[in-house]
Amino acid sequence: MLPSDKQAFRQILASSKSIIILSGAGLSAASGIPTYRDPNDSDALWSKNDAMAYATPQAFQKDPSSVWQFYHRRRALCLNAKPNDAHRALATLSLPAVLSRVAPCASSPPLHVAQNIDALSLRVLEPFSSQDKATAEKCLLEMHGSIFVTRCTSCQHIQRTYTPALSSTLRNIEDINTKHDIPIKELPRCGGDAWAGSNRYGNCGGLLRPEVVWFNEVPPLMGEIARKMNWCDLLLVVGTSSTVYPAAGFASQVKARGGKVAMFNAGRAKGDEEADFLFLGNCEATLPDILDVKTDIANMWPQA
Repeated sequence: MLPSDKQAFRQILASSKSIIILSGAGLSAASGIPTYRDPNDSDALWSKNDAMAYATPQAFQKDPSSVWQFYHRRRALCLNAKPNDAHRALATLSLPAVLSRVAPCASSPPLHVAQNIDALSLRVLEPFSSQDKATAEKCLLEMHGSIFVTRCTSCQHIQRTYTPALSSTLRNIEDINTKHDIPIKELPRCGGDAWAGSNRYGNCGGLLRPEVVWFNEVPPLMGEIARKMNWCDLLLVVGTSSTVYPAAGFASQVKARGGKVAMFNAGRAKGDEEADFLFLGNCEATLPDILDVKTDIANMWPQA
């Protein structure tokens, strides 16, 4: 393994034809969004909260009020967060001028498989032209869903919205750190607070759920991602400890087919033995440097 051979990595990047990015919570840490299990992060989500009480289908069925209050708080946190230079660095790889310079052999822009549910990898694309933005969006797969997407548990209608609160009751909660007893009829529903008895698709009055992948659920995009991994010759693993399957198995899958793996993490993590390149440090600092896109970031996001 070459722990930090920047030039050797750039040569591999330049010769790769099918590049995939797998990102995790560390990508958004600099944006103020806590990681999930990082022992060095005192605010790590699952060190302060019981995952089984808030992130399983069973928990939602048993106590949708508590689950929705938990996700309402996370939604507000994500909505107030801003993309950082790690998001910007990865986004630049979808721009034709940048891709042709750093990865001239790539047959298409890298596929970004985001485990993050904060939508920052989508929101960072705002400065792009309409054509470049459309291209980048097609190359982004939110593997674990998005906290800004809901699905109706009755009619299955899916909707993305950046509205801060999805029901007036949640909006009017003053102390968000206290658990409140909210009736199901006052939780987010299909058609919103104004629902008036319709049973029409997308306005049926059914209980909404966050369209995120909970424990005990299979990512709906898993089949597509697995097929893409079969052709990957360079996998960039960014800000993830590679402990949760199926994503934890992607590096070994790529290696088994002769591909290369480069990992970008703040510190050592499980799965490092799979890496051909390991770059340690905060990814908002390492990615722009290693990918050689600092100038591109400054030009595209001059006010960042």
